[in-house]
Formats: sequence, C-alpha cells, structure tokens
Amino acid sequence: MVEHLTAETFKEKVFDYANNKEWSFSGDKPCVIDFYADWCGPCKMVAPILEELAQEYDGKIDIYKINTEKEQELASVFGIQSIPSLLFVPKEGQPQMAAGALPKDSFEKAFKDVLNVEK
Repeated sequence: MVEHLTAETFKEKVFDYANNKEWSFSGDKPCVIDFYADWCGPCKMVAPILEELAQEYDGKIDIYKINTEKEQELASVFGIQSIPSLLFVPKEGQPQMAAGALPKDSFEKAFKDVLNVEK
C-alpha cells in the first residue's frame, strides 16, 4: 500500500534532515517517494501505477507519497521544482531523483538498476 508522509513521518522512516547533514537512510527496505499535488494531471497518471507497483513489490519496496502543497518544507529541502518528482532511495548509497510522469516499465527499470530490487 502507498503511504502518505508528513515531515514528521519522513524524518522517522526515511531521513532526519533536521539533525543530519549527511544523507543517512533510516528505512529497512528501499523506497520510492512521489512528490505530488492534487491538482497535477501527470501526478494523477502516476498514482495508479504506484498503487499497482506497491502490490507487486509488496515487502520489497516501500512506496511513499508527499503532497507538496501540504508539506512545503519537505519540498524545499529536496528542491522540488516540478511535479511529479520521484526520489528513488536505495538501501545503501545516494538517492536518485527523476522528474515527470514515468511509465510502469521505467519504474521497474529504476527498481532494478537503482534500488537493486526485482519482482
């Protein structure tokens, strides 16, 4: 299931940017974070793809959504300029950002290449 994060839950589950300067992932499995807004058309196209992937990769990847309208602090911490922006966070190493509505096969390729996760 896709989970919506606030600044507080983000700090617990992904990265405590308030207390750490260096990236340090606090999750127990790789994740994808969708920075979106309710009014954004391309965001609405990505939402059902992420729901589908959340089921297909259940237990292997966490999929989170952050509403940039409600969580402006988080959006600015990550320098979100356009939405949807997708942050792929591997268990180890640096996260990678992708902008725009991606098709399902692009997500699956990123899961494999960036997150080292296959179905």
